[in-house]
Amino acid sequence: MSKKTTIADCKIIDLRKFKAPQGNITPIEGGGGDIPFEIKRVFYQYDVPGGESRGAHAHIKDQQFLIAISGSFEVMIDDGTNRDIIALKQPYYGLLVPPGIWSAEQGFSSGSVCLVLTDNGYEAEDYIRDYEEFLKYKQQ
Repeated sequence: MSKKTTIADCKIIDLRKFKAPQGNITPIEGGGGDIPFEIKRVFYQYDVPGGESRGAHAHIKDQQFLIAISGSFEVMIDDGTNRDIIALKQPYYGLLVPPGIWSAEQGFSSGSVCLVLTDNGYEAEDYIRDYEEFLKYKQQ
């Protein structure tokens, strides 16, 4: 399936937000609760210098869900034919990126934190880090 995924398969998912005078809370449950996969790995990106980007790769089988839990940034998504840029600015929604999509996080505001939830643990062989290899993979 990942060879056939397109940027149309990337989705913004609104998360629940509970407001309270003491502060808001947004829970995230995997397995179809809030996002459509079981969460197996969590990591976050922070202290990204202005003008720098992160990511710039595709996954063969991993799905990812990205959230701007602080600040804002953009996610460039590319399916080998089409490209789009999605702005993430709030901690109560995120971007689902299925396997077979090239993505890069860019345009980080000062103090931004990008939270990433995935459906698999880290496996180096799941990454396609060269864009030309990605294009060949999509054409197979």
